[in-house]
Amino acid sequence: MGSPRVVSREEWVIARRELLTKEKEATRARDALSAERRELPMVKVEKDYVFDGPDGPVSLLDLFEQRRQLIVYHFMFDPSWDAGCRSCSYLVDNIGHLSHLHARDTSLVLVSRAPKEKIAPFQERMGWSVPWYSSFGNDFNYDFQATVDASLGSAEYNFQDISAFEAAGMPQHLAGEQHGLSVFLRDDDSDGESVLHSYSTYQRGPDLLLGTYNYLDLTPLGRQENNKEEFTMAWLRHHDSYSNQA
Repeated sequence: MGSPRVVSREEWVIARRELLTKEKEATRARDALSAERRELPMVKVEKDYVFDGPDGPVSLLDLFEQRRQLIVYHFMFDPSWDAGCRSCSYLVDNIGHLSHLHARDTSLVLVSRAPKEKIAPFQERMGWSVPWYSSFGNDFNYDFQATVDASLGSAEYNFQDISAFEAAGMPQHLAGEQHGLSVFLRDDDSDGESVLHSYSTYQRGPDLLLGTYNYLDLTPLGRQENNKEEFTMAWLRHHDSYSNQA
């Protein structure tokens, strides 16, 4: 950013009003998009996934905790790693108090392929209370594009074949753990309770959930990711690992 452009208060108000018009247009467009998202058709989840939680094995239906809706954040944590992904940790740091979601009949959980024996100490280190489950040993990550492994038939990410990412020079999406978010609805039908998959988003889709970015977007310096290295979030650390912490 160059030197700030300093003007009179009157000039500033004119410029601010012009920007406000555009902000209102963007808000209305976002509201319309959200409404369209809610109208997406849904798919019944047929597999019986079994997750490993703090109290033992649980089903996908159990993750709802008797609520109607379930949001799953696909947290990148490979079974061979000793710590969770930094960018995923950044997102979890930005999650608010879950009571507000619970008041709207919605649960939010994290799911990773790492075993719970690795998840538990990292979760304690980070100070998080968000429910976190291991999908190690089931197909959940592969079926919902959170782990790419062509040898296991999982060769798609963000609803594109991984060959598209190879052609675009994005090797990080060709194999291994990927971040994303999936939404489910608990439904009562003639066969009892079933789970419907309503939505998934990947890459920059969960960007809206990053409150820190939303704060920074209001400032003159913005996100300060002005080069390729910073845009890949190479600057990011686990919140207890910044060298300049107060």
